[in-house]
Amino acid sequence: MTYQHCYDRSIADPAAFWAEQANDFAWYRKPTQTLTENADGTHQWFSDGRLNSCYLALDYQIEQGRGEQVALIYDSPVTHTQQTFTYLQMRDEVARLAGLLRQLGVEKGDGVIIYMPMVPQAAMAMLACARIGAVHSVVFGGFAANELALRIDDARPKLLLTASCGLEFDRVIAYKPLVDRALQLAQHQPRQVLVLQRPQARAEMIEGRDLDWQAAVASAEPVAPVELGAADPLYIMYTSGTTGKPKGIVRENGGNAVALKFAMQHIYGMQPGDVWWGISDVGWVVGHSLIVYGPLMNGCTSVFYEGKPIRTPDAGAYWRVVEQYKVNGMFCAPTAMRAVRKEDPEGLLLRKYDLSSLRQLFLAGEKLDSSTHQWLEATSGKAVHDHWWQTETGWPVTAPCVGLDGSGVRAGSSNRAVPGYHVQVLDDDGHLLGPNQQGAIVIALPLPPGCSQTLWGDHARYVQSYLQTYPGYYHTGDGGYLDDDGFVYIMGRTDDVINVSGHRLSTGEMEDLVAAHPAVAECAVIGVYDEIKGQVPLALVVLKDATPISEQQLQSELVARVREQIGALACFNQVRVVKRLPKTRSGKILRAVLRKIADQQPYTPPSTLDDPAVLDEIEAVLASLARAG
Repeated sequence: MTYQHCYDRSIADPAAFWAEQANDFAWYRKPTQTLTENADGTHQWFSDGRLNSCYLALDYQIEQGRGEQVALIYDSPVTHTQQTFTYLQMRDEVARLAGLLRQLGVEKGDGVIIYMPMVPQAAMAMLACARIGAVHSVVFGGFAANELALRIDDARPKLLLTASCGLEFDRVIAYKPLVDRALQLAQHQPRQVLVLQRPQARAEMIEGRDLDWQAAVASAEPVAPVELGAADPLYIMYTSGTTGKPKGIVRENGGNAVALKFAMQHIYGMQPGDVWWGISDVGWVVGHSLIVYGPLMNGCTSVFYEGKPIRTPDAGAYWRVVEQYKVNGMFCAPTAMRAVRKEDPEGLLLRKYDLSSLRQLFLAGEKLDSSTHQWLEATSGKAVHDHWWQTETGWPVTAPCVGLDGSGVRAGSSNRAVPGYHVQVLDDDGHLLGPNQQGAIVIALPLPPGCSQTLWGDHARYVQSYLQTYPGYYHTGDGGYLDDDGFVYIMGRTDDVINVSGHRLSTGEMEDLVAAHPAVAECAVIGVYDEIKGQVPLALVVLKDATPISEQQLQSELVARVREQIGALACFNQVRVVKRLPKTRSGKILRAVLRKIADQQPYTPPSTLDDPAVLDEIEAVLASLARAG
């Protein structure tokens, strides 16, 4: 099957195309209604189909003869633990945990908050909820108590599952005090808290409310998966909202299952029995789609990693895992590879390991700069693919579909739209733009299966946030362009386009040029206020270790680069070297915070901030900029 044939059919007749994808699927009852349009512009996929996501991920795989195949590999360099679970073992553990949830009063449609580190029980908790039709919401472990409280009040869970602690390099982060504080702040109170005690820290239990995980599960009776409607919610995934209230993205069972099976096979080229490694956390959408549901529904072995790209123990950590488990395909964020490159620029640690099993690497989560892309391909000798998607979509929007013939790749692009996504570019007035014209990246409706069609308890906000700006289109919030061949170039969030003396310029394009400098490990280019020009670009640069270059020389060379490639109109002449950049725990650079610091505007450190101390360092560096201004 060729990419072009597949894509054209998906756009010309989406209902027929997705009906075909759903046909070869283990439904309890196959849907007869593939696509239904609602009056507000949202859509419903497979509305009368019946299935169960946990059954597809575990029981069905056992029925296909994969019971003794390893389903999950748990590798924790921070605790020096390695453990495997076959599909049979996973099914039995999940069935018992699901039985406990039901014993504690959790039924179909009830909410369950999962606030856990990267331990196998987190994946089991997700699947146990799916088994009985409960709606899980995984909150990134270590989130501040206030943020957890907000999510508790919005999801209104019957039960909260947590662990005694998480681990960050050599730091032990006690979770239970955070949970206790969150429950003090929250108006809604779950009936009980199930606590997984880890040997690195013991949690203090509150009698009558808190239960010991291991003891409670040991006495539980296993339960079978329940039959659910395709439109029944599988999970809530909270993402940042501009109002301060997090947005609860809702993922439905039916569309998610069909989309992820398509993605694993046709985008990532994975087949049953392959070893897949999605490097992320279950608190993020990647953890849901590419660590738990996608790989297991496709009969793969999924690597579940509790560690970092560096310091666990070094920048060869990823390559050790690839060699040890014979990983065939892997996903990670560009920021992880930039960290590896910073500590191992010559790839000396990489060359210690046998990567022959690895077919390709996929990177997403933020813009993949060409310098990191070229370095990774050159040092690993593997195909490196950029692709782009969002929490809201749940699976890739653009990607090289390695499981389909003829999709092609193009350096600097996140590649072509995946079948099902009609990606277009509009100007501020909603007019369609032609090739190589920058504007707002949108997706023509209907969105394909797997994409969120509502927010938990706030459908009006979903319509206002995503469908109202450009009627007939889903507004991604990203800007960029399509070239003559339909390859998509994401230049960053639309608020990352700056206006310099009337010229709209992409900071993403400047970042790509700055990052290509041999001394630069990573960077962020932001627009800062200028009395004359409105805005001017400022580059914040982290240098590679032991780089012999002065800040003055670096600035001179970078200014020359940008002037040569973009022109003097960019007014690029300010570079500041910093030790590190403020990032979310998932690795995204907090550019909006950087802009406010540079412009001396008040800001609130976001709950997703990886290390608050970095903001003090940034403020000190940018204070000199303000004085010079």
